[in-house]
Amino acid sequence: MHANRKGRDFIARHGETVFNIARRMQGAHPHTPLTRAGFAQADAMGAALREILGPKPKLTLWSSTMGRALQTLAIIAEHLELDWHQARTDERLVEIGMGEWSGRYYDALRDEVGEFLDLEHGLYNRPPPGGEWYDAIAVRVSSWVADTDEDAGDRLVIMHGMSSRILRGVMAGLDVMPQFDAPVAPDLPQGSIVMIEGGRETVVHTGTGRGAAPA
Repeated sequence: MHANRKGRDFIARHGETVFNIARRMQGAHPHTPLTRAGFAQADAMGAALREILGPKPKLTLWSSTMGRALQTLAIIAEHLELDWHQARTDERLVEIGMGEWSGRYYDALRDEVGEFLDLEHGLYNRPPPGGEWYDAIAVRVSSWVADTDEDAGDRLVIMHGMSSRILRGVMAGLDVMPQFDAPVAPDLPQGSIVMIEGGRETVVHTGTGRGAAPA
């Protein structure tokens, strides 16, 4: 699926947000601002990418349409001396849709419905009512990959905890995990960056944010 790509793909998970720190279900909430820790994580991502790519690299910028991803990208773009306004956005890069669980506090939801996470993998163990499951994420991110496969050179993609794991799984050709109906890459903390080149993934920066949390 990703055979046409000539450059490297740097896929990053946005920094910590006010919902993350409050342990609220964030999902497809469009605008949840970064915390001070989230800004620090974005700063560290920008510095790490500048070390790898240098200033003003030839880099196509992509982002989820959600505010927290665009806010993270703004800080990274400043480090790289790139124009944030040149970034491309796509709804297919957004986070998992949470349906009726959207905005709920984790603890209150757990009290109501029981354990909703597969704790080994940091993923949901059932679809959120009225929400999205991982096979649907795989379909939409695979569609984005197919539509953008001819992007020239390197690119940076700012995404979310769960949707980025599915995109990475798709791009690295991982096997479908039957309990999730999708290929799923390993969990990484907020503020992390991987590089995928030729279908192989390398972690190039590990963030300081929490891992395995729906974010």
